[in-house]
Amino acid sequence: MSKNLLQWLDYLESIHPSAIDMGLDRVAQVAQILSIHFDARVITVGGTNGKGTTSALIENALLLSGKTVGVYSSPHLLDYRERVRVNGQLPDEVAFCTAFAKVEAARGAISLTYFEFGTLAAMLMLMEADLDVVVLEVGLGGRLDATNIITPDCAVITSIGLDHQDWLGDTREKIALEKVGIIRRQGKVVIGEPEPPETLIDAVAKLDADAWWREQQFSVTRQQNGCIWQAGEQQIELPDTAIPLNNVATALAVLQHSGFNLSPGILFEAVAKTQLPGRRQLIAQQPPTYLDVGHNPQATQSLAEWLDSKSFDRLHIVVAMLNDKAPAESLAPFKRFNPQWYLAATHGPRGLAAQKLALAVASDNKLVFEEVTKAYQAARDTGQQNDLILVVGSFHTVADILALPHNTQNS
Repeated sequence: MSKNLLQWLDYLESIHPSAIDMGLDRVAQVAQILSIHFDARVITVGGTNGKGTTSALIENALLLSGKTVGVYSSPHLLDYRERVRVNGQLPDEVAFCTAFAKVEAARGAISLTYFEFGTLAAMLMLMEADLDVVVLEVGLGGRLDATNIITPDCAVITSIGLDHQDWLGDTREKIALEKVGIIRRQGKVVIGEPEPPETLIDAVAKLDADAWWREQQFSVTRQQNGCIWQAGEQQIELPDTAIPLNNVATALAVLQHSGFNLSPGILFEAVAKTQLPGRRQLIAQQPPTYLDVGHNPQATQSLAEWLDSKSFDRLHIVVAMLNDKAPAESLAPFKRFNPQWYLAATHGPRGLAAQKLALAVASDNKLVFEEVTKAYQAARDTGQQNDLILVVGSFHTVADILALPHNTQNS
């Protein structure tokens, strides 16, 4: 009897002893058996933050130009199918089940993690879709991530920050060496990180890569009603957007460096239309309520700078984080707003208790909850019309709020 998608996902979680098992040997073996390769142009997007919105902006601009485009990204928020987009659409469950069955038949006795299995299935689906361009978002790190079995036509490093230190290293210099693993010798790469560690600069030089660097080959400048992107002599005016400007700048540089040469009108429209769930997502009014999956110091610093552009009387922050993150450092950028905190527990193997989270917040203005939905409802009940509510801390946190009935979100 064939499995449905939920049964497959349960199975994928059961077949490998650990959720993360860094290395390319196993996944490369199965990819070879499946003859996975791409005739399409491939863009591999790595970095600590900004991968999702950078990938989405590249995707939307290329779709507007008439290209056929597929994207593989992770993690998902509510529906596993979010991990694959073909020409802007999510494949149906049958397509995933068919791809999973092919991977299962090919792997034999080779053990694969949940992520590796899903990555191979996604690659099969994108390969069979016969696309012009494929965008692969790195899951963790770069050098040993399953997506790195494919050689990209252009590699992208959006940013370098502290996250996943247990796996990637405890300094930006060490983490950069993992991220740089997606770059090929003399290959094209776009670096969106405005303050690259020396290890990244040295590694790119040793690879003799054809590199575009933020603030050297391209830049972006905020204006009152948008921004201006510049590369060499070219300047393009762009609209206001919730996407962090670093990601806007990086995505447009990738398109230019890859030789797509899209018109300013297409780029303007792509920036105006691109919005990913859980990224500075407005879900309710009175007071305005935003969701963001930010979960590390670099992401929250960017969020705090974005909040500086907002007008509100009082800031209410709903937070739930995972136990392998750095809550004190991640929440520090918000201190200057003197917010009202609503601190909630996350559950499961990586869950962080609300009381532990509370220890990371040096404020008397904090309330503790066992569930993030209850913390969110308390913030909605307390917030006044001219206040602002931000829900932040992890993909799990945002997913819990997005799963609420629509009328609860907007009540």
